[in-house]
Amino acid sequence: MKKSLAILTIGLFTLLGCNNAGDAEKERIAPREAFQNGDIIFQTSTSSQSKAIQLATESKYSHIGIVYENDGEYFVYEAVQPVKLTPLQAWINRGEDGHFVVKRLKNAKELLTADVLSRMKEVGEQYRGKDYDIYFEWSDEKIYCSELVWKIYKDAVGIEIGNLEALAAFDLSDPRVKTKMEERYGENIPLDEKVISPAAMFHADQLITVYEN
Repeated sequence: MKKSLAILTIGLFTLLGCNNAGDAEKERIAPREAFQNGDIIFQTSTSSQSKAIQLATESKYSHIGIVYENDGEYFVYEAVQPVKLTPLQAWINRGEDGHFVVKRLKNAKELLTADVLSRMKEVGEQYRGKDYDIYFEWSDEKIYCSELVWKIYKDAVGIEIGNLEALAAFDLSDPRVKTKMEERYGENIPLDEKVISPAAMFHADQLITVYEN
């Protein structure tokens, strides 16, 4: 009887151990070396406008942010509603299928010094708490995701990651894009408005892919 009870107990602990291991595996988002301060992270948003952005920019990715490490934990500085610092795991969980891509400046070691990273955070602070810009206007009153990242790199590092494009340069022909544009602008679509898209930054020559899950 004692032997049977012992076997049952061992089996139970083994089962629990496997379950805990499974939970740990789910939380293991990527090797720590996959991330560095200042990395740019991309995902496919599940927001209502995501599909329109994907179609208009011909890109899988519709949301981006900057990775920062604070006290040994990773966060993503992003423009949502409002601009804020989000724990990395929460940010990843919010994306489609938990998929993400991490990109880094080719010469990050030389350019992203401690002083520059501090400057990046300082520049970013001026946007913290600001509303998300659903109209994609090139101003600092409200701000959208790729605009936030682009301006931080421009002002703090002196690098323009990706080219600004007029709204008219995107593919606005799909009915889903037209519907979203009409919701936002009515009949007065600002086709000359300068925009920086997640796609333009994703394909920028200055960046290399360092991790993709």
